[in-house]
Amino acid sequence: MQIRLTENEKKTLLRLAREAIETAVESSHAATLDLDSLPPALRQPMATFVTLYNGDQLRGCIGGLTAEYALAEDVRIHAAAAATKDFRFPPIRADEIPQLKIEISVLSTPEPLDYQDAEDLLGKLQPGVDGVILQQGNRRATFLPQVWKKIPDPEHFLGMLCEKAFLPSNAWKSGKLQVLTYHVLPICETDPQDE
Repeated sequence: MQIRLTENEKKTLLRLAREAIETAVESSHAATLDLDSLPPALRQPMATFVTLYNGDQLRGCIGGLTAEYALAEDVRIHAAAAATKDFRFPPIRADEIPQLKIEISVLSTPEPLDYQDAEDLLGKLQPGVDGVILQQGNRRATFLPQVWKKIPDPEHFLGMLCEKAFLPSNAWKSGKLQVLTYHVLPICETDPQDE
């Protein structure tokens, strides 16, 4: 599925994400969102991840893999959560908000990847393109396609993803994991120096 949004729709999502972060950090309740005032594309159910950076440092990343909410609402929920509920980091402070750079990843619907063995899996993955979900029983983890930039080697990528799912790093070689892939439409704020 190809995800398409206009430049104005992307700007609206970034604005909503920033407003949700400010509200989550500076007050206790979020304003209601008038979905009817938004373009149809932003009212469609879509899954997103919202990633926050302070400079080059990751400060939070939270999202979902299934489309449960309208795209605009999903972005607001995950932006607020990335700012205040990512257990890997202390919550964002109010004085950090102006320095934050927001990246929204709008996900396509994950599709099962049919593979026979480890070699076949490696051959079917598209580094830099595929977001990957590994699943075994109730253990599941995902890496967005952007993670390929930091972990470009497919074997290392899959090993780290297994560890994220609390599985042995070589579990992907067994051929017994369910693997799903998806694509994302990344929407990024530009740094002032980039303009």
